[in-house]
Amino acid sequence: MLVRLAVAVAIAAGPVWAQDTGADEGRDLFLYFCAECHGKDAASLGPMAEMMALRPPDLRQLTERNGGEFPIEAVAKQIDGRQPVAAHGDMPVFGPSLDEDQYVAMALPSGQPMMVPRSLHNLIVYLQSVQSHQAGAE
Repeated sequence: MLVRLAVAVAIAAGPVWAQDTGADEGRDLFLYFCAECHGKDAASLGPMAEMMALRPPDLRQLTERNGGEFPIEAVAKQIDGRQPVAAHGDMPVFGPSLDEDQYVAMALPSGQPMMVPRSLHNLIVYLQSVQSHQAGAE
């Protein structure tokens, strides 16, 4: 019973906290871990992209490529290495770099909570924020 209550509180508090700091902290993580390949604007035009066998995907189009819904679970699993995608190319697994003691609940489209390290949560929040900017730009 206490575990269910703790998860419910974490889910309820998580989105409010994420709106305040998640995207900013996630952008910093993105620039540190991801921009070399995916570009500073997440458009796949990082300095390493030309040297890769497969071009990194444009991360601003994740929602569009997923039928209009941001694929939270798939993004989390690919970043932390739980679901490596061979067709993606040479993406390193960042799970160990993003692992920490503080976990945050993210609500999946089904409503099911998914617990992820706070840093991974922030990175996902940033990627979600990039989706809305891309949709308005085109």
